Amino acid sequence: MSKTFPCPRCGEPSTWEGNEFRPFCSERCKLIDLGAWANGDYTLPTEDAPQTEDS
Repeated sequence: MSKTFPCPRCGEPSTWEGNEFRPFCSERCKLIDLGAWANGDYTLPTEDAPQTEDS
């Protein structure tokens, strides 16, 4: 029996073995996640150095 884990997009049970869309449960979830990534929805917070004006 293949172990299941939650799809990172929708939370539905997904399998690793024999799943061409892994770690997602379906092509739909894979494409939604790819679209979010391409849209810049996934960002990491940063602390930029203060900008100085060199005039």
